[in-house]
Amino acid sequence: RHQRDSELPMPKLILHALQVNTRGGRLPEPEANGKRYLKIPLDALEGAAWD
Repeated sequence: RHQRDSELPMPKLILHALQVNTRGGRLPEPEANGKRYLKIPLDALEGAAWD
């Protein structure tokens, strides 16, 4: 299983989930327009599957 898992691409929503999970399940504070945003660094991590 470890070998199979190491060959899989990074899950598409992992960065989204990490942002919420590291905050104890709380969403980010609202911005000036009243909306909450998850900020995702595109192309920052090797192996991220955006296509």
